[in-house]
Amino acid sequence: MKRTLIPLALILTACDPTPPPQPETARAPNPVFEAQIQAVEKARAVEGQVMDAAEARRKQMDAATQ
Repeated sequence: MKRTLIPLALILTACDPTPPPQPETARAPNPVFEAQIQAVEKARAVEGQVMDAAEARRKQMDAATQ
């Protein structure tokens, strides 16, 4: 009995139930959402420009008050 249980237990513990990890592949952009993605990227760029302009105005006002 021990002769069959020990090898069986070793075989079962050696088996890994999870599949091996698959390599990540580059996703193809979805044409449905491509317009929204581009709009968000443009909005982020504009936001950066607006923040830079506001900071420049603040610095200019601080320099004028001093």
